[in-house]
Amino acid sequence: MNKKIIEQINQLSMDLKLPAFRKDIQTVITEAIKQNASHEQLILTLLTNELQQRMINREKARLRSANFPQLKYLQDLDRAELPEDGRARLPELETLEFIKEGRNIICGGSPGTGKTHMAIGLGIKACMQGYSVMFTQVSKLLTQIRECHSSRTLRILESRFEKYDLVICDELGYISFDKQGAEMLFNHLSLRSGIKSTIITSNQSFDKWQDIFGKDTVLTAALLDRLTHKAYLVNMNGKSYRMKETKKMIKPRNGEKLQHA
Repeated sequence: MNKKIIEQINQLSMDLKLPAFRKDIQTVITEAIKQNASHEQLILTLLTNELQQRMINREKARLRSANFPQLKYLQDLDRAELPEDGRARLPELETLEFIKEGRNIICGGSPGTGKTHMAIGLGIKACMQGYSVMFTQVSKLLTQIRECHSSRTLRILESRFEKYDLVICDELGYISFDKQGAEMLFNHLSLRSGIKSTIITSNQSFDKWQDIFGKDTVLTAALLDRLTHKAYLVNMNGKSYRMKETKKMIKPRNGEKLQHA
């Protein structure tokens, strides 16, 4: 190999921002010589490697941008332990057709039944397939809305919120809101209604949502109407998935008895 030409190629690949091309050049040339590959094949291999690396980098960037609290993959779910409705719905949901159709998913049920894991798993799969995703807890989202409202930057937040292909709002119902907070959250979630997909997880049944939204029955009814229109409603009531996992972890190995101190 001509050292001077390789140096020029490296410099040009830096100028053109082709890191994988630069990293692979000597290895690919050596292999091409061994296999008596054509110049066209050499160029194709280098460009293919560059594209693959860029796709990997974009996927990593989407995962970082989504701000998942943990990377919980769908394949890590013990589906047999999920509530019946969640187990039945998951095969259809993981096709991600609901994102293409702009439909919502409302996962409601008792704590620890796999709602958040399932939502994050769907979000990660969406990132891997090129969709932009945002994960947030409802309480944090409302705090962010209030702060942007005070600093008069709410429209910027709304513009970003509208553009995500998928937004996951976790833990609706863990805290209740005053009237102003309820109205702010309603207006914010309504931005995506019928256009983009939103996944909401809640430990409260629909008949208790008015308690979350300051006992405002009109506002609660309007929000439910918008969120549930053509949405997938997944009943996640059942025994705690987390508790089952914990029991498996602490179960004595090989039938041994636990020793008490």
